[in-house]
Amino acid sequence: MIEQAPKPQARVLNKAMHISQRPDIQTLINDANDNYLYWSDIKYKKIPSDITKEEFWFAIKFGRMVQRIFTWKRYGISISMTNRMQRQCHNFDMNFGGSWGNNSIIPTEDREQYLISRLMDEAISSSQMEGASTTRKVAKDMLRKNISPRSRSEQMIFNNYVSIRYITEHKNEDLTPELLLHIHSLMTSNTLESADDAGRFRTNNDVVVENSITHEVVHTPPSYTEIPEFIDELCNFANNDNQNVFMHPIVKAVMIHFMLAYVHPFTDGNGRTARALFYWYMLKKGYWLTEYLSISQIIYKSKSSYEKAYLYAEADEGDMGYFLTYHLRVLELAFKELQSYIDRKIKERQHSTNYMLIDGINERQATIISWLRDNPKIVLTSKEIEIRFGISHPTARLDIDGLVGKGLLKRVPVNKVKSNYIKGEEFENIISSIS
Repeated sequence: MIEQAPKPQARVLNKAMHISQRPDIQTLINDANDNYLYWSDIKYKKIPSDITKEEFWFAIKFGRMVQRIFTWKRYGISISMTNRMQRQCHNFDMNFGGSWGNNSIIPTEDREQYLISRLMDEAISSSQMEGASTTRKVAKDMLRKNISPRSRSEQMIFNNYVSIRYITEHKNEDLTPELLLHIHSLMTSNTLESADDAGRFRTNNDVVVENSITHEVVHTPPSYTEIPEFIDELCNFANNDNQNVFMHPIVKAVMIHFMLAYVHPFTDGNGRTARALFYWYMLKKGYWLTEYLSISQIIYKSKSSYEKAYLYAEADEGDMGYFLTYHLRVLELAFKELQSYIDRKIKERQHSTNYMLIDGINERQATIISWLRDNPKIVLTSKEIEIRFGISHPTARLDIDGLVGKGLLKRVPVNKVKSNYIKGEEFENIISSIS
């Protein structure tokens, strides 16, 4: 249960407005706004003895109100842009899109591999947040080897992966009710209690948001009768820029995420669809690096903070600053994680280049040898190699046949048509000869 903030009183508000001009208080306010703290944290902050916690809280609130932009007046949703938010958005502009891509830290020759791996991570984490229980290893094996989903959890992950790939292919399209419904249909196919609910807006008010542990109702979405008008507003918001009030594209992307989850237009799958729309809007606005960020992986690791960001916003007069602050931090962490991931992959690639000393071995084959060296019990399929490298079936077959011919891979028939591939009998001898 979220602790309710103090109710405003005239005497307290008057003093709060007065003390907010003091330099020492301004410093404390800026510090509180850097992390966009809620009352439950503010009340434990060390402050000058001549003011109360309540007065300090309302001094903070006064500062946020000065910078407030109402984005969805019907629901009282607003955003206050702090200095830190502005700096973060600027840094993202420099790192996530535009000309930065011309000098990318992602090696050009490895982009497809990186992309596929990150999309898988995104699909798995986004689904795990909604209850998918399949392990990451099993899920990646399913996607890499093109195995049909065998459970609801696997189906959720498969759907998420398909949906994200669809979004990347349609990133330049305008948002329409039809596009939104199609994304939801892809995201929820064969996972809902009623199959008819996939790709359809809810038609009742039997939907509430509960605490996953206590099952306490923490949010009651607006009536289903408001959904058609809201969806029209959402599409207009996404497709058009308000000429009177500029809103940074990343802030708009977060707003789209928040509002779709707030209104909850579907019986289920709202969170997954909301995160997918954030992803779509970022790509639409040219933040191409978003494709390589596993944003949901970071959110999954901080799920409690993610949920609190929603709750604080609703508890504090629809102030979305809590959710925006959280999401900008997620983007920072996702970018740092991507940098670390790429550093690891570059080192692995440098290591695998040693295997190109083997006569007739190309770069992809060297990478496969590296996989076998790191995981001797790995079982590969031609489909997995196609997916991992983003290559055609004939090219994958040539790579495999070349490795089999040298004894680096061994073919293990599954049936008359399919085969798996394991470490070959000559693998150790050949590898030791170049070590």
